[in-house]
Amino acid sequence: MNDDLLRRVAEGDRKALSRAITDLEAGRLAVDATSRHGPPVVGVTGPPGAGKSTLIASLVGLLRQHGRTVAILAIDPSSPITGGALLGDRIRMQDHVEDEGVYIRSMATRGHLGGLSSAAAGTLRLMGLSGFDLLIVETVGVGQSEVEVMEVADTVVLVVGPGWGDEVQADKAGIVEIADLFIVNKGDRPGVEEVKRALLAAADSRDAEILVTTATTGEGVDELLERIDALVGR
Repeated sequence: MNDDLLRRVAEGDRKALSRAITDLEAGRLAVDATSRHGPPVVGVTGPPGAGKSTLIASLVGLLRQHGRTVAILAIDPSSPITGGALLGDRIRMQDHVEDEGVYIRSMATRGHLGGLSSAAAGTLRLMGLSGFDLLIVETVGVGQSEVEVMEVADTVVLVVGPGWGDEVQADKAGIVEIADLFIVNKGDRPGVEEVKRALLAAADSRDAEILVTTATTGEGVDELLERIDALVGR
């Protein structure tokens, strides 16, 4: 039965993909999560309130304008009542949920540390099997310890907002040290230049760029996509 399910996933059957991911989370399906063959995976991480989901939604809109398909795995905090995902990211990306070229899956951490879910790597493998052009995984947004994303992503994008400069100076470890691209989002608000200065040392150490975006207007998102494509070798 699993072979038939995976065959339908590979044929682009979105319902089969959803069923396969559900079975994977429940332990009824096993996939080789160690394989990195398939479309590029972009990890998006950063502190709560930085606008990660809004920026991803803007990026997805641009990808679709270019005719490219994309699957997003949004890791949400677990509900204290049901243990399931709170689905905040899916709500913020609602403009794309009816688009056949976009697949969005929210997944609860279920107590897993590191910013992802224990089923995240396998889910990305299933999404890659489905033939999407690009995969995006958004971490839960809980703080500096979210470094697990580097194990599943080809490129890690760190998104911060104005006012985050003090945190960069206080703790340069964790997610600041694994990013391949630094984004200061909400670029229309005061404090952007201070954050850019705070990030300079970390960016220089990784030979990474710092970009400024305003996800709500789309400003800077074109350049973000160009840099992502360059980093993943498209």
